[in-house]
Amino acid sequence: MLIHTNPEKQQFHLTNGQISYIFHVMKNGQLGHLYFGKALRNRADFSHLQAYDVPTAASCHVYEDDPAFSLETVRQEYPAYGNSDFREPAISVSKEAEPHVPNFTYDSFTILEGKPKLEGLPATYANDNQDASTLQISLKDEFLEAELILNYTIFRDKPVITRSTSLKNKGSEYLEIDRLMGAVLDLPNKDFIVTHLGGTWGRERHVKERKLEMGIQSISSLRGASSHHHNPFMALKRPFTTEHTGEVYGFNFVYSSNFIMQVEVDHYGMARVMVGIHPFGFKWILPPGELFQTPEVVMVYSDQGLNGMSQAFHHLYRDNLIPDQWKREERPILINNWEATYFDFDEEKLVNIANSASELGIELFVLDDGWFGKRNDDTSSLGDWQVDLNKLPNGLESLAQKISNTGMKFGLWFEPEMISPNSELYKEHPDWAVGLSNQPRTLGRNQLMLDFSRPEIVDFLYGKIAGIIKQTNLSYIKWDMNRNITEAFSQKLATNQQGEFFHRYILGVYSLYERLTKEFPHVLFESCAGGGGRFDPGMFYYAPQAWTSDDTDAVERLKIQYGTSFAYPLYSMGSHVSAVPNHQTLRETPLSTRANTAYFGTFGYELDPLSLTEEEREEIKKQVIFYKEHRRLIRDGDFYRLMSPFEGNETAWMVVSQDQSEALVGYYKVLATPNSRKQQTLLLSGLAADMAYAVEGKTYFGDELMQVGLQLPTEFNGVNRQVAKRGGDFQSQVFYLKCVE
Repeated sequence: MLIHTNPEKQQFHLTNGQISYIFHVMKNGQLGHLYFGKALRNRADFSHLQAYDVPTAASCHVYEDDPAFSLETVRQEYPAYGNSDFREPAISVSKEAEPHVPNFTYDSFTILEGKPKLEGLPATYANDNQDASTLQISLKDEFLEAELILNYTIFRDKPVITRSTSLKNKGSEYLEIDRLMGAVLDLPNKDFIVTHLGGTWGRERHVKERKLEMGIQSISSLRGASSHHHNPFMALKRPFTTEHTGEVYGFNFVYSSNFIMQVEVDHYGMARVMVGIHPFGFKWILPPGELFQTPEVVMVYSDQGLNGMSQAFHHLYRDNLIPDQWKREERPILINNWEATYFDFDEEKLVNIANSASELGIELFVLDDGWFGKRNDDTSSLGDWQVDLNKLPNGLESLAQKISNTGMKFGLWFEPEMISPNSELYKEHPDWAVGLSNQPRTLGRNQLMLDFSRPEIVDFLYGKIAGIIKQTNLSYIKWDMNRNITEAFSQKLATNQQGEFFHRYILGVYSLYERLTKEFPHVLFESCAGGGGRFDPGMFYYAPQAWTSDDTDAVERLKIQYGTSFAYPLYSMGSHVSAVPNHQTLRETPLSTRANTAYFGTFGYELDPLSLTEEEREEIKKQVIFYKEHRRLIRDGDFYRLMSPFEGNETAWMVVSQDQSEALVGYYKVLATPNSRKQQTLLLSGLAADMAYAVEGKTYFGDELMQVGLQLPTEFNGVNRQVAKRGGDFQSQVFYLKCVE
C-alpha cells in the first residue's frame, strides 16, 4: 500500500519506504502540510507534526477564540491570498470579476491505482497499476461553485511525488483564472542553497547556486518556451550537501512554455516553493462545466546528495516519461549535414556524404535546413514544406532511396512552428502568423511564428509532415524552433481570451506531436529550439532526445552536459563530434576529446566526412565501434558526477551498469598545468566494494577505486617527456571497467 488515509483524523500519508509525504485537513477545512522527506513509518495519527503555537501581535487569526491559528504561520498544501496568509498564493480566481477571497475547503478523496492521463498535456505515467498510486483530493468553494482537485502520485520504487491541479467550473457563470499553480511545498525553514540551471544560447544549463534568504527568489520564462536562460528545474540543498551525501529537494516542471519556479522566505524563516504556469499575462476564461488542468510538477527528495536526486529524475524519465518505443531501442549514430554544407548542397553532394559516412559505420543520415521552398539562406520559405527541385531535382523520395541504398536510415529537419514573410504560405495566409494585423511584428531569425493556438493550422502542418514521412519512409525528425514568441496575440481569440494564448499555443504544439508520434511510432523525434531552448520534460514525453546545444565545442559541452545531467538522463542529450576549428568558438580540440565528450549522450557527427584525412577516418571508425559496444551501458546505467567543470580545470563523470558489473569513466582536463604531480588518482563512485574490476590492464577492487582512486596516466610536468603519457591542453580519456572473477 502506497497511500494511507485516516478518515477520522482526515490525514493522508503517501510512502513507498524511500520517502513520505504527509498532509491533513486543518480545522478551517483547508489543507495543511505536515511533512515531505525520508520515509517515516505509518502511524494512526500525525497530528503532533502540526503546531499552532506561534501567535504574534502582528498576526491575523481565523478564529476569535484561537489566536494561534493563523494561516500566516502554518504550512499549507494549496494556499490562497486574503484570509490571514500574506504570502503569494497558489490560486487566484474570480466569478466574472465579482470580489471574493478563494476559500476551497476539503470535500472528499479518491485513491486510484496507477496514474490517470492529463488530457492534452505531457506527463509521467505508470507502466501498470502496480507501478504507482494516485490520490485525488477534492476541495470546493461554494461561492465560486467550483471544484479544485489536487492530484498526488507516488511511484512504488522511486523517491518521487508528482503533483498537478485542476479547476472545474460547476456553476452557471464564467470563471476567470489569473493564477493556478501546479504545486506548492511549504518547508519549515530556509536553511537551503538554491541550485538552478541558467545560461543563454550556446552555453545552456550552467550550474548556478545562491543561498536562500528572506524575500522571493525565482527563475522563470516569458518567452513562450522553457528557454535557454532558465531551465524549469530547481533544487534546494542543505549547506553541507555534496554530490553523494546530504539532503536535497528537486523540482522539475513538465511544461515547455512560460513558467515560474520561486521560493518565498517569510519573516519567520519558512520557505514556500511554488511551481506553475507564469501568471504574468495569463488569464483563462473557464466556461460553465469545463475544467482547466495544470501541467505536472515532479518533486524528488534525496538524502544521498545531488547525485541521488539526479538519478531519481533519470530513472523516472527513462521508465515513466519517454515513449515506450524508445525505452529499450537503440538510438542510431547519426551524421547531420548542417556544418558540412549549410544551405549549399545538391543531391550528389548529399549522397557522397552519406556514402562516406556509411563506410565509417554511421547509421542515420539527417538532412538539415535548406531542402524546401527556395531556402538558400534563412530569409525565406519556412512554411513551404515542398522539396526544392533546384537542389533535389529527383525529389525527396529519390534521395531517401539513395540514402537507404547506403545502408543508412534517412532523417529530415523541420521547423514547423515558423513562417517566413517571404514564403508562399504567408502570401496565402498572412493571418496565420502570431500577432495582430494592425500592429508591427518583431522578426527573429528573419521569421515569424505560426499561430499554433488555431487547430486548423495544426491540421495543415500535420498533413504536410505526415505526407513526407509516408513518402520517404522517414526514420527521424529534428523538430527545431529558432525564435521565441513576441506580440503574443491570436487573430482568432476574443479580446478577453488573449491571456490564454501562450498556453493554447503550447497545447497546439503538444497536439501535433501527439498525432505524429501515435501514427508513426517508429520515427525518432529529436526536439531542438535553437539548440537547448526547449530542453524540458514536456518535450521528452514525445521526443526522447533533444539537441542539447548548438554549441558543439567539446570544452563548452563539458559544462553544458554536466549541468543538464542534474535533471535529465544521458540518453536524452544530443551530443555530436564536430569539425575544428569549432564553428561556435573557433577552438581546436583533438578528435579524441570531441568523441570522449560526445560519448556521454546520444552520439553522432556534425562534420563533412569527405574532408577527413585517412587517419581521421580510421579514428572515427574506432569511435563508432566503441560507442556501439557501450551504448546500452550509457542508456541504462546510473550516472555519477565526479569532478565539476564549474569548480576547476578538470571534469570527470562515469556511468555504472545496474548490476555494477561494468562502468565507463570520462576524465577531462581543459588546460595544461606546469609541474603537475607525476601520479594522480580519480575517486570513482557507484561500484560494488567487493567486486574486482579490470581497467587498463590492471585489476582493482571497487572499494580501492572509490576510496583510493583510479590511477591516471602519468602527466607531462616539464621534465618527464620520456615517461609522460598525457599532456597539453584539452586532455581526455575514457576508461572501461569490467568486473572479473
